[in-house]
Amino acid sequence: MKGFVEFIEQKLMPIANKLGMQRHMVAIRKGIIATLPLTIVGSFFTILLNFPIESVAAVIEPYREVLDIPFRYTVGLLALYATYGIASSLAKSYKYKLDSLTAGILATMSFLVTAVPPLRVFDSVEGIIDAGRYINVANLGSGSLFGAIVTAILSVEIYRFFIVKNITIKMPDGVPPEVTNSFMALIPGGAILILFWVIRHMLGFDINGFLSNLLMPLKDVLAGNSLFGGLLTVFLICFFWVLGIHGPAIMGPVIRPFWDISIAENMEAFQASGNAHELPNIFTEQFLQWFVWIGGAGTTLALVVLFFFSKSKYLKQLGRLSILPGLFNINEPVIFGAPIVMNPILGIPFLVAPLITTTISYFATITGVVPMMAARLGFAIPAPIAAWMSTDWSIAAAILVIVNFFITLVIYYPFFKVFERQQIAREQEEETAA
Repeated sequence: MKGFVEFIEQKLMPIANKLGMQRHMVAIRKGIIATLPLTIVGSFFTILLNFPIESVAAVIEPYREVLDIPFRYTVGLLALYATYGIASSLAKSYKYKLDSLTAGILATMSFLVTAVPPLRVFDSVEGIIDAGRYINVANLGSGSLFGAIVTAILSVEIYRFFIVKNITIKMPDGVPPEVTNSFMALIPGGAILILFWVIRHMLGFDINGFLSNLLMPLKDVLAGNSLFGGLLTVFLICFFWVLGIHGPAIMGPVIRPFWDISIAENMEAFQASGNAHELPNIFTEQFLQWFVWIGGAGTTLALVVLFFFSKSKYLKQLGRLSILPGLFNINEPVIFGAPIVMNPILGIPFLVAPLITTTISYFATITGVVPMMAARLGFAIPAPIAAWMSTDWSIAAAILVIVNFFITLVIYYPFFKVFERQQIAREQEEETAA
């Protein structure tokens, strides 16, 4: 293990550091990390809204709409907040002075124009009664994070171009800086608004929709009982997460209908036969939820446990904050808090570990060691319990989850140690500077 850690440090670290220190990558990380308080708070409300005990859920049900509000305005608007954070961080990174407040506002405007077309409210008698007064907040969540990254970077670069080339409205000396910055942003702000308006509404180009359509030809490969299809699905979901894109949101339009059909067929077959070993489909969403996504996509509960016992102050605190959400399969705090997004060191095990546990779980299923998934449960249930319940109370299924967890722990460990050393070095530098 020590030799492998040294190999990572000597061979992979130089490449990872070069990528990780690239200006735009740093801005993306900082902008996303800035949303960490929101994702942590929102995660606890997610657990509350999906409480796995029926008696408690029944008490919560009448208040579901009210209790859903904190989640909708934290995690539910994640891309909106990230847009501002990324743009502001990128503006600060340039030596040529850019106003970070202006950059964040212009980027937020660009994202809203790009990602959230205004809705039209129709009346059966009067027709359109409120054209363009409402927006769909669902488009502001993590599913639009890729669009947030692109619009934030592009808007700052356009803003910078106008400032560097002096294509601005200049104010006389003595005018307060905040007023000067506002007038300087008029021309670049207008150019940015018109550009994104034309791209989205005149040309009809949707970045997130483009990605979904790009993946449509893969639908026959990604859904089914083949190991290759299952591994490809897992890889793509994790790969998008590493890029900062909500993997299930991108893959969902393609694969979710097939997942829904698969689990429905399994439930019907189980109802008829009562034998969970003889069901038609292996790669249901539940197969991934309970055997592979232990703690969330990328099997991050193992990483959270390692963080919990870390010598780094930041990672230890992050582990403490992420452990409870992680037990309920909510991992946005660690994905955006470490972060795993745009992080070559943690991105490697995030991709590799689920592929290995998917393969192990597949062979455990086809050999009859564990049954197939015969039930559809809420996602916020600890994986061993959910696997046990979903496979007709199979103890072997619960044991497989635990085995997969420890395998993932071993895979994450050397990468965690490298990342921990980096973080400890940063903390020591900050303490020395202070």
